[in-house]
Amino acid sequence: MYLESYIKTSLIKVALILVLFSTSSFGMFFHLGEREEKCIIEDIPDDTLVSGYFHMEQLDVTKQNFHSSKSTLGMVLTVRDPEHDIVISKLYGFQGKFTFTSHSPGNYYICLKSNSTRLTVFAGNEMRVHLDIQIGKYEIGESVPGTKDAIHNARDDMQHILEQLQQINKQQNYQREREETFRQISENTNSNILWWAAVQTTLLLIVGMWQTKQLKDFLIEKKLV
Repeated sequence: MYLESYIKTSLIKVALILVLFSTSSFGMFFHLGEREEKCIIEDIPDDTLVSGYFHMEQLDVTKQNFHSSKSTLGMVLTVRDPEHDIVISKLYGFQGKFTFTSHSPGNYYICLKSNSTRLTVFAGNEMRVHLDIQIGKYEIGESVPGTKDAIHNARDDMQHILEQLQQINKQQNYQREREETFRQISENTNSNILWWAAVQTTLLLIVGMWQTKQLKDFLIEKKLV
């Protein structure tokens, strides 16, 4: 019962670690004015790797559809931490990839805007931005001792389980060997007892016949018969 409970507990730990290291991702798109900035707010744990990809399409007024090939603007990406300190601030083209690692838990602000310098009254272009964000690839390094400890503890638990299973297997093999030895000893003992009983019976018969003959010879000698 103890081993079964211990195995279940360790498997739960392993399952929790697998959940801990799983990744989550989502995609979206939104419309953006030429001088407008929009931000996505994400609640992110600490020491978590976040990666993203964006793709901007500019509205073709004549065809009334969006085309990235028609885009003449770039995008400025700004990421701020929960204290509103800048983590990333970079100018891209109409598409780009970015990564950063959260250093503290909380809400992170991922903001996008075009690099247009036109006055607001003249900035009439409309854009559509596709944004994909992936969260949850945890970095395992010296900066995350808790994570490393969790991995080491789970590994130690599994190693302990394997050692216990090996010990149980050894005990079972030993018990089987002892049972086989006991069976052989029992069979040998029973066989010896049977042979000894046969020998005793034979000896008794021989002794009885010898005594009978001796008694008969004695009576004949004394002329009593």
